[in-house]
Amino acid sequence: MRWTLKPTPDTQTVKSFAESLQIPQKIAILLQQRGIDTYEKAKKFFRPSLEDLHDPFLMKDMDRAVDRINLAIAQGENILVYGDYDVDGTTSVALMSSYLRSHYSQVATYIPDRYAEGYGVSYIGIDYAHDNDVSLIIALDCGVKAIEKVDYAKKLGIDFIICDHHRPGAEIPDAVAVLDPKREDCDYPYKELCGCGVGFKLIQAIEQQKGLPVKTLVPYLDLVATAIGADIVPITGENRVLAFYGLDVINTLPRTGIQALIKNVNKDTLTITDVVFIIAPRINAAGRIKHGLHAVELLTEQDDTRAQEMAAGIEAFNAERKDLDKAITEEALLQIVTNKEEDRKTTVVFQENWHKGVIGIVASRLTETYYRPTLVFTKSGEKLAASARSVKGFDVYEALDSCKEHIEQFGGHKYAAGLTLGEHQYHDFKNKFEEVVSSSIDERLLIPEISIDAALDLDEITPKFYRILRQFAPVGPGNMTPVFMTDKLQDTGYGKCVGADDAHLKCAVTQSGNTTTVGAIGFNLGDKCELIQHKKTFKAAYSLDLNEWNGNVSIQLKLRDIQE
Repeated sequence: MRWTLKPTPDTQTVKSFAESLQIPQKIAILLQQRGIDTYEKAKKFFRPSLEDLHDPFLMKDMDRAVDRINLAIAQGENILVYGDYDVDGTTSVALMSSYLRSHYSQVATYIPDRYAEGYGVSYIGIDYAHDNDVSLIIALDCGVKAIEKVDYAKKLGIDFIICDHHRPGAEIPDAVAVLDPKREDCDYPYKELCGCGVGFKLIQAIEQQKGLPVKTLVPYLDLVATAIGADIVPITGENRVLAFYGLDVINTLPRTGIQALIKNVNKDTLTITDVVFIIAPRINAAGRIKHGLHAVELLTEQDDTRAQEMAAGIEAFNAERKDLDKAITEEALLQIVTNKEEDRKTTVVFQENWHKGVIGIVASRLTETYYRPTLVFTKSGEKLAASARSVKGFDVYEALDSCKEHIEQFGGHKYAAGLTLGEHQYHDFKNKFEEVVSSSIDERLLIPEISIDAALDLDEITPKFYRILRQFAPVGPGNMTPVFMTDKLQDTGYGKCVGADDAHLKCAVTQSGNTTTVGAIGFNLGDKCELIQHKKTFKAAYSLDLNEWNGNVSIQLKLRDIQE
């Protein structure tokens, strides 16, 4: 691991800012690193308010979208709510369809089959709409590049409203409205909404036109918070407000379907991290193993008994997903060793019978072992399909663009993408991708980085300090959990390896020069045990959390890494 310490703002500026807010200087440093440098910004950060949400009509085409939906309802048209099969897509469809159905009955839902149709708007989906006399499709978390599909629908007499958050291409589809804050001609103040967030802005606009306040829509924010966490969008600005109120709904009065998913979770309060690792994988498992509509049905179900049955089914999908993920990861790691590819700058693996629904997860797993841009391919019909994952600081989308002569189709983001190509193109693509990455990646990016916010002495870790730190939540990209570094540490003498195979490290530490002792836990750091033995001095990178044991609650170091 390489440790990098973030720049510290000017000392005098930090001191005066800390005094004005009556907070410790280290907290002032953390805030300024996040661009929070005034009392007003700090107030918005620590006290997120629905009043801070932007006017939805600032988004390009919003007026056209609202007018077209009102017209459809007035004319008794059939509306189809269409979305992608991942968490962002299925929560978007659940949000939009349940909102519209609360006012109007002629609303159907559609999620494309991951295997038969693939990502985004499909001709099969449009034909389904035509066969069922649908004249308006609202597409969520997809559609901004569906030029030909929207034209095809138009010829069949079907209008499109697109709610997307992906980067548009050079041309915008000829839809009634294309809501996407990343459009170059869109002046919406916040660009980082997820697909469900854009859908929420649309229903906010409908309510606003009726003269109703945004607080009437708070019950829908459990879905938006789940999508924000799962889609790894920045938890800044508007997203942070939506996630803050959404988590409150999840913890106080979640919809029946989410309540069924978290019924057996033994935690009083769920964080955004719990949403990412508990709720999101289960919603995703439906689309990976069976069909995304199972997730939509659960998220819109209102009967407790029926929701429990559906959640049990999704739990079974998730268990199957875990088994597949583990088996394919082992096969992929063996393939890398067999092909003697451990020292390459990229991982590109392929087996025709790997389950398409989990190759993205497997790609993420492989980057944990070989920290480098990774693609996992499987057979999909007559083509090969892949999921790509990258490492921090490297744009895999740009790298794929440099290989496009060997690709039939690709799309995605800086850190995650998908592509298809002909089987005959595989080896040429694999060689070209290795060549492109090798010639463009900074070698340092191939070593996992721990980004440290500030150096901290143990005696600075007070109850007040931790209380303020907890208010940084919800945390995520753009507002990550603060990470600290402390040097001149020693174990008190009782440090040991714990857990299965002694995988984890547990100790209590003191620091040269002060008398404070703090407990510490290092998951998967058992192999570093010798660094703390025999009173050796070491330094630690860590975040802070609470340790609850036998009714006692104490602040502890959650170790990320330790070094001599």
